[in-house]
Amino acid sequence: MTAYLNGQFLPLAEARISPLDRGFLYADGAYEVIPVYSRHPFRIDEHLRRLQQSLDGIRMANPRSDAEWKTIVGRLVAEAGFEDQAIYIQITRGADDKRDPCFPPGVPPTVFLFAAPLLRPGAEQRERGVAAITAPDLRWGRCDLKTVALLPNVLARQTAADAGCAETIMFRDGYLTEGSSTNVFAVRDGVILAPPQDHLILPGVTCNVVLELAAAHRAPLDVRPIREEEVRAADELWLTSSAKEVLAVVMLDGRPVGRGPQAGRPGPVTRRMHEWFCAFRDEVMRHGRG
Repeated sequence: MTAYLNGQFLPLAEARISPLDRGFLYADGAYEVIPVYSRHPFRIDEHLRRLQQSLDGIRMANPRSDAEWKTIVGRLVAEAGFEDQAIYIQITRGADDKRDPCFPPGVPPTVFLFAAPLLRPGAEQRERGVAAITAPDLRWGRCDLKTVALLPNVLARQTAADAGCAETIMFRDGYLTEGSSTNVFAVRDGVILAPPQDHLILPGVTCNVVLELAAAHRAPLDVRPIREEEVRAADELWLTSSAKEVLAVVMLDGRPVGRGPQAGRPGPVTRRMHEWFCAFRDEVMRHGRG
């Protein structure tokens, strides 16, 4: 498997960084993950734009132009041994010759990329939906930046895994934020509910596709702060991310999502949105406009 590290393409197993790298010592860096379908990067411009926003937020210069990023990504995609991929990009503030919290002057950043298989839910999991648990959102106040300081997310995801669940859905001060690695939508009486993308929520690229599709298909949509009790009383819940795309949550904290005979099953709005997403994704990829 090929990786890119500081200007060189090399086998992933041979990639090495200094133990003084600030990503290792301070989680001082940003990252991005670009989904690739049939060797076509999906929404690469939007992912690179979010990467720039994250770098701006942590006061780090972007070490490559968009054209250079696309060239690097294109070679990794071409050399990978699988059609559907996840391209991981990470930039840290580099490796100084000492441990000092202040930004080191004149130190080049560490730039690392590699391709991995894109692991999407299978047809059976999509058909039956997944379970999730909830937890307080204890992360820092700039969750809109996609940084490598992910320990709270890792702990939340591991808590879900320990409970046999796919995700942990988080609340802050009684309001929905997001999952450990997903954005979260609710549906009540046919209306799609989505929290606003502020500093407490990562602006998901797939999430934005869903918002665009809702507008394009004139689906009832209400973007506003969503109270925890609204989430627990929702008719439907779903997760979005580059890997999960649109995935129904049918159990929350051990209780079925929804009411009546539909409870505990993917709902009609979720199914429709997934169909719209798949049609949009396939159309974009068919014309090579990722």
